[in-house]
Amino acid sequence: MAKKKIYVASSWRNEFQPEVVKTLRALGHEVYDFRNPPHGRGGFQWSSIGEDWLEWSAEQYRENLNHPIAEAGFKSDLDAMLACDVCVLVLPCGRSAHTEAGWYSGAGRPVYVYQPVRQEPELMYKLFSGGILCNLDELKAAFAE
Repeated sequence: MAKKKIYVASSWRNEFQPEVVKTLRALGHEVYDFRNPPHGRGGFQWSSIGEDWLEWSAEQYRENLNHPIAEAGFKSDLDAMLACDVCVLVLPCGRSAHTEAGWYSGAGRPVYVYQPVRQEPELMYKLFSGGILCNLDELKAAFAE
């Protein structure tokens, strides 16, 4: 397989995400890591806008989507999405990662679902052309050169 530009979509709480990034990079691929984006300023977190972010009303949330920190985080992730060939959705994860994977699928780009631990089955993952990868060996095989 030729070198790929891979967008890893996941969650800050996902313990498997760093290992996926490391594994894909070891295989020679260019990998976007939202936790450590190339600009060097760290990945976006709502807590950077306000420590009370979990208490925001819907109106506060909507307003804070336009905050300069949110705008910069969105630009970083979107630029990476536009530049990458393929998405690896690392479970478990939340709404943003699923939105990113859905964007890739809608754009006709491959999405692989990496599910290293038991999760509730999801029928609509059938939309993702890369299929379900259940362990690091399967991940490596899917992206081996």
